[in-house]
Amino acid sequence: MRFHRSPGVSTAPRRRSGHTGLSRFGLAAVVAVALSACGSVDDDAYYERPVESLYNEAMDQLSAGAYRGAAEAFDEVDRQHPYSVWATKAQIMAAYAQYQANAYDDAVLAAKRFIDLHPGHRDVAYARYLIAISYYEQISDVGRDQKMTELAFERLDEVIRRFPDTAYARDAKLKLDLARDHLAGKEMEVGRFYLRRGEHIAAINRFQVVVEKYQTTTHVPEALHRLTEAYLALGVTDEAQATAAVLGYNYPGNEWYQDSYVLLTGVDLRPQEDKGSWISRAWNSVF
Repeated sequence: MRFHRSPGVSTAPRRRSGHTGLSRFGLAAVVAVALSACGSVDDDAYYERPVESLYNEAMDQLSAGAYRGAAEAFDEVDRQHPYSVWATKAQIMAAYAQYQANAYDDAVLAAKRFIDLHPGHRDVAYARYLIAISYYEQISDVGRDQKMTELAFERLDEVIRRFPDTAYARDAKLKLDLARDHLAGKEMEVGRFYLRRGEHIAAINRFQVVVEKYQTTTHVPEALHRLTEAYLALGVTDEAQATAAVLGYNYPGNEWYQDSYVLLTGVDLRPQEDKGSWISRAWNSVF
């Protein structure tokens, strides 16, 4: 006789209760592992939080001086609520928090991203200013490469030109003068190096850059004196006398003029204007 298996009913012989596939202990262990796994999933689950709560938390961290944490919190605002008004504010605040954390490269990237996403926003002026001062904060001494100084100079000048009536432009002007003086200082450093090595033509080229390009800096009197010194060393006495004359006329009580005067009188020469000299042409075009 053929037997037909009914749905849900097993025809296999039953095992004795003491030999089940999983012991009570084993079953408990499996359940514990399963519950632990569920717990880890819940811990890693994504929870979208109200935008105001996220933004206020970021501001609290910023106020507490936890700048890195604040930057991450502002980024989270943008990540969870990318199309909200708060996200736009969070983007520029993240750049500011990175700047405060001295993470200048990250601040520049964040500010540039804000400008790319919101080119017509009213805070673009601040974003460009933030880029400029991030470069400015990285200016190194004149003995090192001045790439950051050049970038700061360019960006500060951009702020002044594009947003002349803002508070950012006023501060940028002050910083631009310092950056300009720093660049002139670098030229002087290199010029002195060449002068010590007896490479007078190379030295003259550097000092001429200071006179022509950075004429409003504090380095100009020394640059004029060093030019006088280099011209004398080459025997180009007309240029040496004319340079000393310009120095004496514009900085009569300056110590560098006194040094130039001593150099000239030591070889029986005096400061003397020469309208055909390089310095006379350059000085008239500059001032």
